Amino acid sequence: MRKLISLFAAVFFASFVLLYASALLNKTEGYSGKNTLTVYNWGDYIDPALIKKFEKQTGIKVIYQTFDSNEAMMAKIAQGGTTFDVAVPSEYAISKMKEEGLLIPLDHSKLPNLKYINPRFLNLSFDPGNKYSVPYFWGTVGIVYNPEMIGGKKITSWNDLWDKDLRNQILLVDGAREVIGMGLNSLHYSLNDTNKKHLQEAKEKLDRLTPNVKAIVGDEIKMLLVNEEAAIGVVWSGDAAEIIAENDKLDYVVPKEGSNLWFDNMVIPKTAKNIEGAHQFINFMLDPKNAAQNAEYVGYSTPNEKALDYLPKEVTEDKRFYPDFESVGNLEVYENLGKRMLAYYNELFLQFKMHRK
Repeated sequence: MRKLISLFAAVFFASFVLLYASALLNKTEGYSGKNTLTVYNWGDYIDPALIKKFEKQTGIKVIYQTFDSNEAMMAKIAQGGTTFDVAVPSEYAISKMKEEGLLIPLDHSKLPNLKYINPRFLNLSFDPGNKYSVPYFWGTVGIVYNPEMIGGKKITSWNDLWDKDLRNQILLVDGAREVIGMGLNSLHYSLNDTNKKHLQEAKEKLDRLTPNVKAIVGDEIKMLLVNEEAAIGVVWSGDAAEIIAENDKLDYVVPKEGSNLWFDNMVIPKTAKNIEGAHQFINFMLDPKNAAQNAEYVGYSTPNEKALDYLPKEVTEDKRFYPDFESVGNLEVYENLGKRMLAYYNELFLQFKMHRK
């Protein structure tokens, strides 16, 4: 009898452990309900104080999870089984997610603060009418450089990076579109070029850059440039602003041949369980004061026109990060290249990285 009781106790205990583990898994993997909201975003891409403010205002508990690439984010959402109520993909990813049915249309009647977004950031080609997405941040890809470390030279062009005097002085972000795009732009080709002859030409030119490339890195690129471990970095504009704030010897330029103009937008994935809460969160982030606070924390450019009134003039009048679009040419938005062509870009990028070893 005692053996039987022990057996029942063991089964009960095992069941309890499994239920508890399942609850923890649901919590960490994005379990959402009426009073819970799971936000899926890039790392260090929101002021934590705003999350607390939203929770206090709404009574909704926010579970915040991060991803490090659009591809990883899309794969996780496509797999299903994990609840994400709000995500923040880039423009080409939004186009792809629309095609694959991974997004829920937005109810604009629940987003009254959308009126504060500058019209130039609305109704863009990747989401006409903003049916599925709302602008979050925007920026460019360019070059941060330290004039003192390169003999006072001024960088204005992608082709300046091939200067033999810059041996072992350049850091590159670990992104296929950015690095292959740099090669394409240096040859005056489009960032969205699908001509394999042009792409091979760009890759071969990048191979000739290898002696100047110190490393291909992730987020640590900011610390390395601030600490003057390298003279030059190919970075996103928001990272550039953060780097320059820490070391004012550095400067940032969008090369004259052209570059990427990117947009990160808030969306509601098909996995959402708290659609009402998702709209509340998006509208909260569109509030001008909240948008300004977030822009100050993150360092990227806000598309929220009214938020500019709450930001320091030295920020909003800095043409490196808030350029006059009428005077800036050759900026392209990444297009959805399709699986095969994106795989080809990734293959070329991998070959370039292997060439360095």
